[in-house]
Amino acid sequence: MSETDSWLLRYEQNHSELNNPWVYWAAVPMVVAGTVGLLWSLPVPAEFHEISPLLNWGSAFLMAATIYYFIISLSIAIGMLPFLLGLAALQVWLTDSVYPALAISTGLAVAGTVGLAMGRRGAGGVRAVIEDLQLMMIGPAWLLSVIYRRFGIPY
Repeated sequence: MSETDSWLLRYEQNHSELNNPWVYWAAVPMVVAGTVGLLWSLPVPAEFHEISPLLNWGSAFLMAATIYYFIISLSIAIGMLPFLLGLAALQVWLTDSVYPALAISTGLAVAGTVGLAMGRRGAGGVRAVIEDLQLMMIGPAWLLSVIYRRFGIPY
């Protein structure tokens, strides 16, 4: 069994009894988007700006996630690129907009965490939600793997 299959199987076993799968499917991207936004809002060293004005903790997190996805599976990585690029584009837009990026990111993270709890209600409780947060970047890959399986795309 490959490392990808191992991670996804572990995640799937922990999520086989979701009470509200649609809520859960909406909550996973919200938590990721909120977390990236919170990281994007953190102050960065001046050296980061010397390298690129877009380099910050959120963009570094997205780069690390992209590398991780390419390590575990080429097809998962290719499928995740639009999501990751969309997150980066959202954060660039929020940073340049009149909307409060930190408040929106906080709201997404909180709403997503509540959604995780609602989606799993009765299936593991708070401990399960904490584990979901720990496996935050496996969640979107697992959602993508479910879609891949449905269409017969190998990963």
